[in-house]
Amino acid sequence: MNKFTVLILLFSISSFGMIRALNTAATGMSSGEAHVNTISNNIANANTTAYKMQRAEFEDLKYETINVAGGRSSANTQYTVGEQIGSGSRVNATRRIHSMGSPQLTQRPYDLMIMGDGFFALQKGNEVFYTRDGGFTVDAQGNVKTRDGYSLVPGIVIPPNTVKLNIAENGVVEAFLSNQLEPTQIGQIPVYTFVNPAGLHDFGGNKARATSASGEAIQNIAGTENAGAIQQGTLEASNVSVMNEMTNLIKAQRAYEMNSKVMGVADQMLQTVNNIR
Repeated sequence: MNKFTVLILLFSISSFGMIRALNTAATGMSSGEAHVNTISNNIANANTTAYKMQRAEFEDLKYETINVAGGRSSANTQYTVGEQIGSGSRVNATRRIHSMGSPQLTQRPYDLMIMGDGFFALQKGNEVFYTRDGGFTVDAQGNVKTRDGYSLVPGIVIPPNTVKLNIAENGVVEAFLSNQLEPTQIGQIPVYTFVNPAGLHDFGGNKARATSASGEAIQNIAGTENAGAIQQGTLEASNVSVMNEMTNLIKAQRAYEMNSKVMGVADQMLQTVNNIR
């Protein structure tokens, strides 16, 4: 084998290794970008009512196996440690963390908070949605709705001569009318739970849809089983910790920078190989 052939062989091996390093670092940068996007969305929603923070979850990509642990290293010996070369990472999920946010007292009768697990159900047309945002209002006919017109399930209609509204922890709604001493029960607000709330499909507006991953919604009386009790005159704050998110942002930035440096070093090494004469 002459010198020229050896150089060609070394160039091919080195180039393949450097290209793999470039690709691996690129996956790290892509993962880092997705991580920063997730963190930025959390920070942007730090003041969004009942917002649940997201956590980016990563997984490693496939490996090239050169030697298998336990495989034959010779006729009479085995490899005690394998040799594998990875190909990078990717974000495989952004998980909602459904811990409860802190209560924010408003003293407004149509502001509701679920103290524990569960969701309010909303309806628009034939579709049903779920939310933790209990900032409700009423329309001209007295129907309890969200700000953007989604009706609370079941339909609660406030009588026009109501002077006071009381919503108990179990969701029972009582209206005190101007011409009556005793309150009138006008409905009961249920709380819906899911086997896997992380499987809900979020689509903005503080609303989510049920999916096959979340399972069907389970209707509960508020404050019983696994469902939280309802607190009137209170809204749930976002569960985002800005300090934690800023710490995570710094870590994500450092990881992104390190992957970019790996790409730079791999490029320099490839250039060195290219300059061999």
